[in-house]
Formats: sequence, structure tokens, C-alpha cells
Amino acid sequence: MSKAHDQARWSTLRGLLIAAGLIWVLVIGQALTAPAPSTTHALKGTLVLPDFAKDRAEISQIRFTLADATYTLERSRRGWIAPQSGGFPVRADRLSDLVIGLETLTYGDKRTSDPYKLDQIGLGEPSEGGNGVIMELFGPDGGLNDALVIGRKGEALYVRQPGDSQTYRVTGDLPPFYSRRPWLDLDILTIEPFTVAAVRLTDQTGERLYLRREPGADTRSFLPAPPDTDRTLISRLAASTTALAVTRINPLDAKPATALTTAPVARHISETFDGLEVDISAYREPDGTWITLYAVEAGRSARGAETLNKKADGWAFRLSEYDWQDFTPLVSSLVEPIEAAP
Repeated sequence: MSKAHDQARWSTLRGLLIAAGLIWVLVIGQALTAPAPSTTHALKGTLVLPDFAKDRAEISQIRFTLADATYTLERSRRGWIAPQSGGFPVRADRLSDLVIGLETLTYGDKRTSDPYKLDQIGLGEPSEGGNGVIMELFGPDGGLNDALVIGRKGEALYVRQPGDSQTYRVTGDLPPFYSRRPWLDLDILTIEPFTVAAVRLTDQTGERLYLRREPGADTRSFLPAPPDTDRTLISRLAASTTALAVTRINPLDAKPATALTTAPVARHISETFDGLEVDISAYREPDGTWITLYAVEAGRSARGAETLNKKADGWAFRLSEYDWQDFTPLVSSLVEPIEAAP
């Protein structure tokens, strides 16, 4: 009796397993044969901003809003400027790339419309801490002409309309837009290390040092020169790092020099073999570490000095703390007195 009962139970269980397997086969088959969600839509291939080409001459301001910052590009009598950087000039090539990009940007395939997935393609709502960027274009009267939420995921560019969770991949490209730094014309100085002949330092204590190297010598061959020949280097690397700091200037931001609120804490004057002198003063401001630059015209370097002064005169440039320290070392960290012979 028990054996017959067990056989009946096994027969029933086997039937259930076979039925379950058939159901899974049907489900998987439907999933494999079901058509993929369509990415075709009425806007595909059309311009994202169809009126931009005729309205671009009237654009007076472009505002970019991120989760943690907002910056603007503004048309002025001097050309396009960045108000948050004290009116520093905007790069003409980047502005041209933006105009071309906005004129030619076209809709591609549809992407997600799920508001919880917007951050996955760089279109998260900035007001809610998302990673998208709201770009707004304003006309001459301050009225809003157009607005888009833009974002990147890898090499792809995506857009959506503000307030709408439907997203699209677009065909075309735009210049970098996640900060205002790429828009600023901060390429102010190019000096090759092999051209630097000497540096004169004045540190925050008022102590001075003159380092020099011979023409053709290695760039780590800076040594104390008159009137400092009674001192010796503590570290050749530290000395050359400071001596060549002018070759690594990489500003992060700019502001008018008149906006500086502190006195300079150090001075760093670089000399090149062809006679160019670049006089740099360093400031520790409440909003970061800054420098000002001025070039002295001399001989064949006169044109280079004129070019630098045209870009840098009247401006202060923010450096990272790390880069700024190369201009402001204590002299006592670079050299020490030569011990007198007994």
C-alpha cells in the first residue's frame, strides 16, 4: 500500500515538473521572439534646436546649471566673457564649437523615460542632485529662448527637455560643459624647461635666493649664484622644481587683480637665456591660492613679453595648492650655509 502511494506521489510530482518546464520554455520563447522596444520616433533625424540658426546672433547669455554650481557665458562689448571669473574672456574656439554643435545637433534614438534611470545616462535632475546640466539660452531682452538638459555617458551625448523624463541620444557634439574652466582662455604662457636660465626668489619671511644654471646644462643643474655662493643645495630636485615652476603654470580660474584682498606672500622671477623675465607674485586669498604675472621686455624676447602682458596684465590666476607651493618655498628648505673649514 505504501509503495503504491509513493509511486502515485512521484507520478504527480513528475507531471508537475514537466508542466513547469513547458511553461518556462514558453516564457523564454516569448521573450526571445518579442520585438525590442522601438527607438523610432517622430523627432528622429530632426534638429534639437530648430530655431537656433536664425536666433544665434541675438543670444546674449548662456547659462549652465549643475547640481553644485552655476556659471554663465555672456556677450559684452569686449566679446564673450565669464562673469563668475570677473569678466575674463571666453575662448573663441570653444564658443565656435558650441555654436556649430547647437546648430547641427539632431535627435537620435529614444532612450529611457524612467525618471529613476536618468543619472545612468548623465541626465539626472540637477535641482535634485542629479548629474545632468541645464543649458539655457537667453535673448537680448533677457528672455529665455531655449533650454535643454544635456549630459554625457562615455562618448555619447544625451538630451531631454526640462521637466520631461523622456531622453534621447543625439547626433553631434558639444564642447566640455561640466565646469567653466574649459571655456576660459587660460593658455597664458608657454616656456620650455631648457630655456630657463635662473630664478630669483623672495619667500614669506623676506629671505632671498638666486639660482642659476649654465647654458646646455641639465635642467636639474641649478646652483646658488652670486650673492648666494656661500650656500649649498639641500636638494637638487627641490631647487629645479622651483626653478622650473614657470614652465608648468596651469591656471584653474581667473579674477581681476583689483579683486585681490591680501598682500603677496612670495615673489618668483624667472629668467630665460634669451632675456625674458617673468615676475610672479603669489597670494593666499580666502578663496584659494593665486598668482599675478608680468613680463619684462628684453632683446629677442620682447614679443613674448608683450604677448604675455596682453593676456595677463590686470588679472590674477588661481592655481592648485600643489602648483602654487612650487612658487612659494621657504629659502631655508632649498639651501643651507656652507660650513666654514676648521
